[in-house]
Amino acid sequence: MKKIITLLLVVLINTISFAQKHELREALKTLEKNNYTETLSALNRAQPLISNAKDRYKTQYYFLLGKALYANGTTPDSFVKSAAAFSTLFELEKNTSLKYTNDAAGIVNAMVTKVVDGASANYSKAILLNKSPDTRERSVVLFKKAAKGFETVYAISSRDTAFIQNSALAYHFSNDFEKSNENYQKLLDLGYTGISTRYSATSTVNGQKIQFPSKSEMEKQIKLKLAADPVVDVRKSQRNGIVKMIAKNYIALKDNERALVAIKEAKKVTPNDYGLLVDEANVYFAMGNKAKFKEKLEEAVKLNPTDPMLHYNIGVMKMELKDNEAAIRSFNKAIELKPDYTDAYNNIGAAILAKAEPIVEKMNQNLNNFKKYDQLQAQQLEVYREALPFYEKVYKMGKTNRSVIQTLIGIYENLEMGTKAKELRAAYAKLK
Repeated sequence: MKKIITLLLVVLINTISFAQKHELREALKTLEKNNYTETLSALNRAQPLISNAKDRYKTQYYFLLGKALYANGTTPDSFVKSAAAFSTLFELEKNTSLKYTNDAAGIVNAMVTKVVDGASANYSKAILLNKSPDTRERSVVLFKKAAKGFETVYAISSRDTAFIQNSALAYHFSNDFEKSNENYQKLLDLGYTGISTRYSATSTVNGQKIQFPSKSEMEKQIKLKLAADPVVDVRKSQRNGIVKMIAKNYIALKDNERALVAIKEAKKVTPNDYGLLVDEANVYFAMGNKAKFKEKLEEAVKLNPTDPMLHYNIGVMKMELKDNEAAIRSFNKAIELKPDYTDAYNNIGAAILAKAEPIVEKMNQNLNNFKKYDQLQAQQLEVYREALPFYEKVYKMGKTNRSVIQTLIGIYENLEMGTKAKELRAAYAKLK
């Protein structure tokens, strides 16, 4: 009885082995004819038998599977599955003779190149489209496509960690801030620093730039006179930049508490980072903490006193605190640094007009005291005359600003400048 069972077991093993060989031979035949559908069908039939197969059949199976899914580069949607099959193959051949590894590695590199080229093209187009308000929506779509492409590169080749960073940045520009942070956090969890050395040179054959995997490979090509003009590019740590981008995403998501945590983390590395201070100030502004907003802006001004926007923002804050004279000084500093700063001219006018508010209140309290009323009105008109040249400057710099035109019409009417008021009413009517 024992002999019969043993005999049956041998027959069963031989039958399984025969089936494996048959399906793999069939898969190889159809693959050589570029019939990828038939190849995958044969491999599907072999799949249940592979777990107990000998290593030489396993490696052949995963090599054929990877190639069939790759389909000579015609099925990008299957690249990740193809890479997964090759990954299993690499693991199987790690401690044996590399029968298929080199060919498979070449295919993986081809997949990476194809996906990177597509994602980079989408990213470049998106950058151009993003420059115009009319095409900005189209740029968002392309940024998202680029982000998914860069993600796919990492899924194909996990050693290409830098592409997660590319993906995170593209997601940020596509306004998918949560997905962007998900990828930035993945980089931090992986211990990614971004520190790297890149080796490149110019081909003496076609003049194109060539990237080399190592310094020795680059030097070898130069010795053979196949390349010239070597360049060694050392990239510094990217971690602080990643944390800063996480903070920017939280700001965009209006998650102010987490934004402040991220900024605090980034400041551990660069405590005097000008950009971080501005971001921190903006978070406090969004939270309604005006005192902190002002404090951080003033810290930023000390670091970068030539930024006109900082002086402008400090002016806005001082206006909100009713310190109009100090606000005007800040706006004037912004204009000194940026002579065409329209908003700064406009706000100087607004800060000057704000000085008329207490005068108007007193006028309303002295409606029956004609002498006092006339004195106050003269002061009011003097304020309007002081503000007028700033609004006229804004109008000349941008004639489509409706609120400026309305303010100017009001000033001209109060100063009894009827002709000027009439001209502006006509301009305003055209805008409507």
